Amino acid sequence: MSSNFGVFTLGDAMITLNPSATGPLRFVPNFERKVGGAEFNFAIGCSRLGLRSKWMSRIGKDEFGRFIYNFARGEGLDMDDVAFVEGYSTSLNFKEIREDGSGKTFYYRHQSPILTLQPNDITEKMFDQIHLIHITGVFLAIDPVKNVEIIKRVIEIAQQKDIPVSFDPNIRLKLWTIEEARSVYLELFPYVDILLTGLDEIRSIIGTESEEALVDLANRYKIDQLVIKDGANGSKVYHSGVWYEKEAFPVRAVDTVGSGDGFDAGYIYGYLHGLSLEERLKFANGVGAIVTTVSGDNEGLPYLEEVSSFIQNKTVIER
Repeated sequence: MSSNFGVFTLGDAMITLNPSATGPLRFVPNFERKVGGAEFNFAIGCSRLGLRSKWMSRIGKDEFGRFIYNFARGEGLDMDDVAFVEGYSTSLNFKEIREDGSGKTFYYRHQSPILTLQPNDITEKMFDQIHLIHITGVFLAIDPVKNVEIIKRVIEIAQQKDIPVSFDPNIRLKLWTIEEARSVYLELFPYVDILLTGLDEIRSIIGTESEEALVDLANRYKIDQLVIKDGANGSKVYHSGVWYEKEAFPVRAVDTVGSGDGFDAGYIYGYLHGLSLEERLKFANGVGAIVTTVSGDNEGLPYLEEVSSFIQNKTVIER
């Protein structure tokens, strides 16, 4: 059952082709069709935790686009701001998974349907009953000029309506350079309330991972909560002059893709429900850990009762 809290995110969704075997992609004989995308995964993660989750996107008017649309509806997403686009193929990506659970992604998203989205498609009415807006760097990277203008329009409405904004850099260097990404991120940081970033990502952005530099970043841009995700090493958040830390849950990871999106959904759930900072980290760590135990971008995103059971018992529920 959905809560009274509504979240909004916008971005691409793709058909993800998962390998039937581990190892280099050139040796994989078969693939299984799934659905993925950073913002899409976040929206599903929020929905499974019981939040009202609105996802805005453009998808190809083709069989893959219809598959994504029906999949999203089945996950309970608000699809009022999703439209089919003629003449644009739904984006694809192929995943490569190694024996240790690490992986690579190979994108085929040239001329993505999301490119047809325009700043004037963003209206105030879309944000009625929305309590948080989540943005990622993936959407920005697809078109670093126009999509930045779209996000600025979103932020403008967020400020008018006093809606907090969370941001995950989610750097995709196959889509743009670190210099391009850094320039855009630094322009947006002053409008970000919650920054959710991997330790390696923030190192790429500011050139260091020292706590002194992180504190300086948070203070300079008035970021209320600077959340650092560090995988098996746990996570931490800087808020009002204090660092809070929480250890990771030990699990046997089989696929790390999507765990960061799951962490984000878990942290935002905790934020909206008023959990303490340490409890937010614990809950988010639990979501992220569960995601890594299942192959796929969003198949492992847990329901609320699964997370609650996991963080209490430290065992993954049988699905």
